[in-house]
Amino acid sequence: MAKLEYDKNGRLLFTKEMREEYTIFIPMMLPVHMTLLERVLNQAGYHCKLLTSTHSGIVNEGLQNVHNDTCYPALLVIGQMLDAIKNGGYDPHKVALMITQTGGGCRASNYIHLLRKALKNNGMDYIPVISFNLTGMEHNPGFRLNFSLATSMITAVIYADLLMNLGNQLRPYEKNEGETDALIMAWNDKLLQTSMSIFHMKKTMAAICEDFNQIETVQRDKTLVGIVGEIYIKYSPLGNNNLEEFLRREGCEVVIPGLLDFIIFMSDHHIVDSRNFGIKYGKGMLSYLMKRFFIHVQKQMIRAVKRYPRFRPPAYFEDTKKLAGEYLNEGNKMGEGWLLTGEMLELIHSGVKNIVCAQPFGCLPNHIVGKGMIRAIRERNPQANIVAIDYDPGATKINQENRIKLMLSIAREKQKSAAEKTAKKMPVKA
Repeated sequence: MAKLEYDKNGRLLFTKEMREEYTIFIPMMLPVHMTLLERVLNQAGYHCKLLTSTHSGIVNEGLQNVHNDTCYPALLVIGQMLDAIKNGGYDPHKVALMITQTGGGCRASNYIHLLRKALKNNGMDYIPVISFNLTGMEHNPGFRLNFSLATSMITAVIYADLLMNLGNQLRPYEKNEGETDALIMAWNDKLLQTSMSIFHMKKTMAAICEDFNQIETVQRDKTLVGIVGEIYIKYSPLGNNNLEEFLRREGCEVVIPGLLDFIIFMSDHHIVDSRNFGIKYGKGMLSYLMKRFFIHVQKQMIRAVKRYPRFRPPAYFEDTKKLAGEYLNEGNKMGEGWLLTGEMLELIHSGVKNIVCAQPFGCLPNHIVGKGMIRAIRERNPQANIVAIDYDPGATKINQENRIKLMLSIAREKQKSAAEKTAKKMPVKA
């Protein structure tokens, strides 16, 4: 058993010895992204296990260990980790937990402390918790986010965005069921067998698009539905009760903005802070360089997708920001900030009129920039069909799905009405 070591503040460290012996649990958020990131970390010499369980016991575990007034994503993440420790078949003395820590104004910055408190309450404070952050808040001898690993993970996120985008557009129409998911997994393998260098991205993204363009599809009548909201609830099957799968069963094509927009948003608001509030120039300059790099990569991705008319490319970040600027100041950064409003507007302007705004109940910032902006958006975009869905332990899945079904029925009525108007305008053949 690895010797337990602590820093000067009494925090349990993840040591180099633990790196060799321990399995690191990672909570699920974005299925395509996290699957690839798990494999990148394992390739770097860590022993990571992505937690994919979604059963109701996770919520109960979270309720027993996290105050029910705490953010629902925190309850789920902590519940999922504790459930894996207790029921996953692993030696609890040989596991570690990894969780992201943003350092921002959201309660997500405090998840790590709530997790450690829960471990202590369960008599498992011998389990180390690794903070995954880019701001130097916590360091561990056994986990180093060096340049090589950081660039590999950034590249993985970008490729995963592209795979998710193309997969969502093909999955509802594929001629051979399961072909799209099989190709996503094949590219997972291919990406790990080649260099994850940022310098190969343009060529690799072009190859990915060409491969997906070979998938045969059939014409099916589908309803376009966008998903926006708080970042965890928007993407996580555990957080949103498998929302994507539910919408596909209801005959929809799901449209979800990529993670890259959120990453650029994080860099962007550091630049805004530097300009408006006198934050350190060095931090602002680093954020400026990061933003330029990610926007450059996003443009490469858009150009690669645009080569194929059958695919709908992602939106340009600056276009989304410009749309949001008509409603909110760029200083709105808490939660998903102006980006949440911008994503709703971008979807509407790109032809995706039906939107599910998914958010945890009690997340005040996202209720303001999400649910709170819906009326203003509808006033200027009367064709918008938006439903706000709250997710928390007391919300029933059937109620959530019924509200979404009502939104879909309105969408189909509008589709039918539009089709009838088009038919009336068509000239009658003699």
